[in-house]
Amino acid sequence: MERRITSAIGSLSRRGFIKSSAVGMATVLTGKSVVFGAPAQKTLRVALIGCGGRGNGALDNCHEAAKELGIELKVVATSDWFKGKAEATGKKYNVPASRCFGGANGYKKLLDTDVELVIMATSPNFRPVHFEAAIKAGKHVFMEKPVAVDPPGARKIMAAGELAKQKGLGVVAGTQRRHQAGYQRIRHAVERGAIGEIAGGSVWWCGGALWYRTKSPTESDADYMVRNWVSFTEMSGDHIVEQHVHNIDVANWYIGRTPSSALGFGGRARRKTGNQFDFFSVDLDYGDGCRIHSMCRQINGTDGGVREFFKGTQGETWGGGGLKASKEIAVPEFPDRNPYVQEHIDLLQSIIDEEPLNEAYDVATSTLTAIMSRISAYTGKLVRWKDVAENQNSPYYNLTLKPTPIDFETGDVVAPLDEIPAVPGRA
Repeated sequence: MERRITSAIGSLSRRGFIKSSAVGMATVLTGKSVVFGAPAQKTLRVALIGCGGRGNGALDNCHEAAKELGIELKVVATSDWFKGKAEATGKKYNVPASRCFGGANGYKKLLDTDVELVIMATSPNFRPVHFEAAIKAGKHVFMEKPVAVDPPGARKIMAAGELAKQKGLGVVAGTQRRHQAGYQRIRHAVERGAIGEIAGGSVWWCGGALWYRTKSPTESDADYMVRNWVSFTEMSGDHIVEQHVHNIDVANWYIGRTPSSALGFGGRARRKTGNQFDFFSVDLDYGDGCRIHSMCRQINGTDGGVREFFKGTQGETWGGGGLKASKEIAVPEFPDRNPYVQEHIDLLQSIIDEEPLNEAYDVATSTLTAIMSRISAYTGKLVRWKDVAENQNSPYYNLTLKPTPIDFETGDVVAPLDEIPAVPGRA
């Protein structure tokens, strides 16, 4: 069944399942049928690395997805920097205490178990090391976004993603808009010329400040940074990477490529701990005359907004709806349910079908786009895509934030000083 659209896309019924293309730039119907609520036909062993709010939420979403697909999900291990969190999650799912691991090396012990699917939801700085280890160990992976905080980390994700393809392993990321019906419909129409060529637009995530933690006199630097990870660039990548990556990902997805360069600015005004900026404004040049304004802010008492807008040569659209098209486009039906659950349904279904999805490249390039933007704002310099992805002689290619994930494993962690952000023109 198809629906033809000209100016708006309405709600469509639930049917079919989506798969990523080879590089995940478009989503299409698989046409496979699934009997929801059927008796369990497979048991899948799952484990969680990072047992905070998002990690437990992702595990709940995975359980809901498994239930819809008739899969029995068995939690076999947990891991968190703070062992008490791993044990609390483990207790909820009857995981033996001997399989609830703590500390920086807990993920290694978790990967040594009989787990088949690993959910990763630690702070983003750990993702490249954890993901590479999981793929080498032959595990399917669901990983939260973003997937790195610096260029070498993003490229490590890409390399491990290629290894996952060779091993036939499924990889899905927490960029859930790629699994959300409204966005899939618009993307399908835009890809087929509904608004002509995208000539420009804006993407933004503007809202209030997040939580923060102050350092206890007896607390180690490592514990403090893990507990206060949303305040440190070394842990989160700054909020342009940790949060705004969602909107940047939509731009890359809809336009079909990464930007050739970024030039931006930002600053710090009200944060109480860490070293991140409060706001960013970045010009992303996608080539062929297409420019996207990227804006994000975390300041209380300011107007918010989380959305994307694209102006085409023959129309315009918002990210998840409001299409003003120049011609009729036939749009298939996409599953219209909670995208946080749908992304797990798509991963689990692909594992069952032995046709695993692999979103590593897409989430890595969107993360690297955000990192490129942050570097530009921190330095005040124009940063080109090739500077972070290709040119090994660029000062940004091997720019590595410290402490690194390995520093946490070796105990060599010294926290950056609070309240000292980057200064454009000096960095």
